[in-house]
Amino acid sequence: MKRIVSTTLLAAGALLAGLVLPTSTAGAVEPPPRVDLRVLVVTDGGPATQAIAAELQTAGTPYTEIDLNRADRPVIDAAYLADSVGGRARAKFQAVVLPNDNPFPANSSEMAALVAYEQAYDIPQVDAYTYARPEAGLQYPVYGGYSGSLDGVQAQVTTAGRNGPFGYLAGAVPFEDNSPTVGESYAYLSTPVAGADFTPYVEATIPGTTKKGSLVGEYQHDGRRELVVTFVYNRYQQQFRLLARGIVEWMTDGVHLGSSRNYFAVHIDDVLAADDRWNSTLNCTPGDVDCTDPNAVPDPIRMTPADVDAAVTWQNNRGFTLDLAYNAAGSVDHREDNNGADPLADRLVNQRNQFRWINHTYTHAFLGCEQDTSVVPWRCATLPNGSVKWVSRAAVSDEIALNRVWGQTAGLPLENGELVTGEHSGLRVLPQQPTDNPNLGLALGDNAITWLASDNSRDPGQRQVGSATTVPRYPMNIFYNAGRAAEQVDEYNWIYTSRAQGGSGICEDNPATTTCLPAPLDPATGYANHIVPLERQIALGHVLANDPKPHFIHQSNLAEDRIAYPVLDGVLDSYQALFATSTPVVNLRMKDIGGELKRRTAWQTAVSAGQITAYRIGSAVTVQGPAGLAVPATMPAGTLSGGTAFGEAYAGTRSGWTTLTTTPLTLTLSAPPAPVTTTGAPGPVPAPAPAARVPQGVSARVAPGTDG
Repeated sequence: MKRIVSTTLLAAGALLAGLVLPTSTAGAVEPPPRVDLRVLVVTDGGPATQAIAAELQTAGTPYTEIDLNRADRPVIDAAYLADSVGGRARAKFQAVVLPNDNPFPANSSEMAALVAYEQAYDIPQVDAYTYARPEAGLQYPVYGGYSGSLDGVQAQVTTAGRNGPFGYLAGAVPFEDNSPTVGESYAYLSTPVAGADFTPYVEATIPGTTKKGSLVGEYQHDGRRELVVTFVYNRYQQQFRLLARGIVEWMTDGVHLGSSRNYFAVHIDDVLAADDRWNSTLNCTPGDVDCTDPNAVPDPIRMTPADVDAAVTWQNNRGFTLDLAYNAAGSVDHREDNNGADPLADRLVNQRNQFRWINHTYTHAFLGCEQDTSVVPWRCATLPNGSVKWVSRAAVSDEIALNRVWGQTAGLPLENGELVTGEHSGLRVLPQQPTDNPNLGLALGDNAITWLASDNSRDPGQRQVGSATTVPRYPMNIFYNAGRAAEQVDEYNWIYTSRAQGGSGICEDNPATTTCLPAPLDPATGYANHIVPLERQIALGHVLANDPKPHFIHQSNLAEDRIAYPVLDGVLDSYQALFATSTPVVNLRMKDIGGELKRRTAWQTAVSAGQITAYRIGSAVTVQGPAGLAVPATMPAGTLSGGTAFGEAYAGTRSGWTTLTTTPLTLTLSAPPAPVTTTGAPGPVPAPAPAARVPQGVSARVAPGTDG
């Protein structure tokens, strides 16, 4: 053993000597090197490193990935990690992410190179998921620790974690338990080795004891810093989503490109109109094109003035604003049928400044192909020559313009460039209409529409349609044709149970559907006990994933039983219990969401094309790129840009977008990083970690779609 350690020390020392460092007297403080703002992610294909890479990608933080399973991957050596630029030593990566504390073979020159690099430039290392062992600063679990499932366990951020990289959390870190038959959260709980410089950031109680074991902690040794994570996770699990921000802040010392927020926006479609009600006898919705039973009689659901008052009160209590997508013909028709009276519209107009408003077209007409409803499902009507018969440009334009004029006359605080078409129509819809209505883009340009809603379940990518850029929206599985909880449960049972149980059989025909039921829900309790928790979890997952896309439901869900509120309250209550007040939910309107998504795409394109140069020297951060490009960045509090505070305060840091000019962007940190010193030969390189167990069955869950 002594011979192996000695050999490794010599190899690491040689590698340290091979690294490009500023020249000075040995042991003296070196001039600060240039540290590029890029992360090195070394992956073995496991879910933990993939999760961290996904977090970096979504935030817009540049990273380089090396797949250990690829024979053609680059070799990690001193030259790969560092060089010099303009006579100044350069560290090419500001942080290193490894699958575990040492994923390489014994006596690996690549691990030795990483050790030497981390020591020379004070580069942090994240062990994405590693076994608790002395080489990582922890006791083996067999010595009073634990290895096994943490499903349903509530971990806690320690005082050091709250004062450090996880200060944006309130304290609790609950581990998911979504299935009694699937192990979702395998972990090792252990205490630091005696004498180790190990600081736990997240802990859980070791089963059968009152002791706490570390799940995330910092281990300082041999002139290096490691973030040791001892539980497995994937990118979708709540426990990772809660900790992802802190992992990135720790590894970058709070200085990195990219930014992250927790977004939540809810659009209420069909306001002023009435939504047809689900018929539990016919198992369809009278008034819809696929409900052809001769006994089908529409039964409309429409909000009342009391529902408007309830919405205003709810918003004021929650500090949250709903976006009302309105169809003016609903009010015009109601007045014609009721001697000119429409108390709902009067109350909404009276309270118009309490909400944000979106043009949802005048009549909610279908704006794609003309529908042939003589067959089920419907098909596109055709002209005598066999070509598709499209809704005309004039008809589409009238739907947009008439609704806008009504809203302007009523004094609604509109953004005229925003539009939600009925059922997202005009855009492609499979299988009947595989292309957009060619007249849609023309009509959008006629009306200066710049942001067009799309259904994320059908059209998740942002794209250009005429003058407009799409804004994908998440459909919440609260049905448009349900005003009462019992109706929601009945339709839910019909859709998601088997034919033998009286259901539609959709799940039998499409076994990948994630919301299939083993048995029908109880009509009295199914909504509160099953649907609400599931929809809360799905929506909260989007909120925690730095995903600004809005969610949409319907005005019927604010009427009668007001079934939307338990889900919305569940999301906001859960969020408030998890996050500190420094990290509020960001509630944007549609145009701002569209702008955020569009900036991200432009930024990712520039990063992928290698057009960005960003680095830190001492307390100065420099970013260069194409003029006019918006740059996302996150910096410590006190960072200045041109003498003024950079960005906005969020989650204990300053972050935001800054547009580049022909002059490089320079940010000044409030204090420079700790000076780098040459300490001689590095310490020993630890042996590779034993294989860490990854449980089976960890997968993403996706919400099914509904109509707009």
